[in-house]
Amino acid sequence: MHDYLDIAIRAARAAGQMQKERLWSELDIEFKGEINLVTEVDKACEELIVGMIRAACPDHDILAEENDYAANGAACKWIIDPLDGTTNFAHGFPWFGVSIALEVDGVVRLGVVYHPMMDELFTAVKGEGAFINGRPIRVSVRQPLKNCLLATGFPYDRTWVNENNFDNFMNFQMSARAVRRAGAAALDLAYVAAGRLDGYWECKLKPWDVAAGQLLVAEAGGKVTNHAGDPFSVYDHRVLASNGLIHAEMVAVLKKGPCRVPADVIEMGHK
Repeated sequence: MHDYLDIAIRAARAAGQMQKERLWSELDIEFKGEINLVTEVDKACEELIVGMIRAACPDHDILAEENDYAANGAACKWIIDPLDGTTNFAHGFPWFGVSIALEVDGVVRLGVVYHPMMDELFTAVKGEGAFINGRPIRVSVRQPLKNCLLATGFPYDRTWVNENNFDNFMNFQMSARAVRRAGAAALDLAYVAAGRLDGYWECKLKPWDVAAGQLLVAEAGGKVTNHAGDPFSVYDHRVLASNGLIHAEMVAVLKKGPCRVPADVIEMGHK
């Protein structure tokens, strides 16, 4: 597994270097939806990462954000977000990174999250702990929830769907010390693992957003579930990660009920 970890680290650092070099430059920006951006840097980083992985592991499957790759039914599957935080990157806001995970027989065995602007490399191999630049990290010991700092995000279709996370955001604002919304799920999870955040939740995520980060949290001694508190799969779009000590409190807040968008607003969003 450590040979695979070395591949992931080299790929993450190479993509991160490209991102640092292109930040604050003129970008070719496209739209995958009304407000969901993609830049040529996203695509170039994915090409770079996939190329490095395929050179070393040609028989492995690839699941990545920007392109569809034919599945071979291999036991090993790389799950890649080449540039997590594209909107931030496109606006010159320096909170973005690279997320690479390796799933073996349906279980995520290693994860790498790289924050190039801080040169912080978060790594984990299942059963071996979590690290930042080679130093062990642990989740925080803060409790109860009212003393804690949380993070979250909002889906791109938030203005015209009912599952938009607005209700949860307001409920947690009333229940925790503070809530941050920085815009890169992989980094939010890495920060929970490092004890800089005490908890994180979000909905409508993709496997590449969470695969590496959720392993970091688990290996740092934290807890990762879905919003109901049940076992988490990277293919479940609702994630809840915490230091474990406030997990039950966070589940209770998430069970308070969804926010309902008025029907006329939903109709307007589809026009």
